[in-house]
Amino acid sequence: MLPPVVVRRLVLAPSIVVLTVLAFTGLPLLLLVAAAASTVLPGRWRPLRLLWMVLLYLVLESVALALLFALWVASGFGWRIRTPRFQHAHYEVVRWYLQVLFRECRRVLHVRVDVEGPPPTSYVGRPLLILSRHAGPGDSFLVVHALVNWYLREPRIVLKDTLQWDPAIDVVLNRLPNRFIRPNRDKRGRNHDPAERQIGELARNLDENDAFVIFPEGGNFTEHRRKRAIERLRRRGLVEEADRAEQLQHVMAPKPGGVLAALTSAEDADVVFVAHTGVEQMVTVLDVWRELPMDTAIEMRWWLVPAADVPKGREARVDWLFDWWKQIDDWIAERRAA
Repeated sequence: MLPPVVVRRLVLAPSIVVLTVLAFTGLPLLLLVAAAASTVLPGRWRPLRLLWMVLLYLVLESVALALLFALWVASGFGWRIRTPRFQHAHYEVVRWYLQVLFRECRRVLHVRVDVEGPPPTSYVGRPLLILSRHAGPGDSFLVVHALVNWYLREPRIVLKDTLQWDPAIDVVLNRLPNRFIRPNRDKRGRNHDPAERQIGELARNLDENDAFVIFPEGGNFTEHRRKRAIERLRRRGLVEEADRAEQLQHVMAPKPGGVLAALTSAEDADVVFVAHTGVEQMVTVLDVWRELPMDTAIEMRWWLVPAADVPKGREARVDWLFDWWKQIDDWIAERRAA
């Protein structure tokens, strides 16, 4: 059986390019089918919008893969791929990809993003630890887009290893200082140390234009996952933690291990908490299909906590993290009520 990395690089990535060529070869037929379907399906040109976004994704993936291959060749077939010059070039690819994707989401899907909090100038000259809620496949792209295109940061991201099955994400983020984490648990459901060690290593030596990004919930929020997480805490005898998690209605309880590791490794970094609402309903493909023709407003809120205001000690930091997650939960409730 072929290793997953071989399948991703030698099978899946070329397949995306081939699929892009086939899609544009059959574009006239696809347009006719989508236009005909738009006359009978509910919504405003729903199939045509979906077709446009699918074609955009294929083009972005194919062009990005071509650019990444060119950078690999130019770096001496990977010899200098980790040097500052080529690292910066890879961040430029990420910046372009997300900029085009965000622009087309606004134009085609009528997505509006409203941001509250300190302006980008408030973050200049300081390393940042970004702690964001996780509520769907689009929010991680939105947070990283904001960091690279609005705040001019070079993010280091902690992601689930399953995201490597996206070809462009697989190649570009494995060349940059990021970590794809595969949660390993023992029979009692506790995380093993290697993941936290990787997170701690990733958060070291942040400079003034770096931003370390982590999603403390560990996965997309759903009501089922929220209840399952609470039950898991009770089974482990963590009654107090389970009670605090039960008070959170719109987010899952944060998992403190990775956050504590990052705080320990980056004591001088300011902390930014990120909340958002508006993408929770777009979790499955069917959800995305239903939301395509609708005017969607995404609201984001950023809170900046100076490094000097971060408490010391494990227990104090765990309580501080839960308090902030309660504040995020309250903010989401207020925005939904409004």
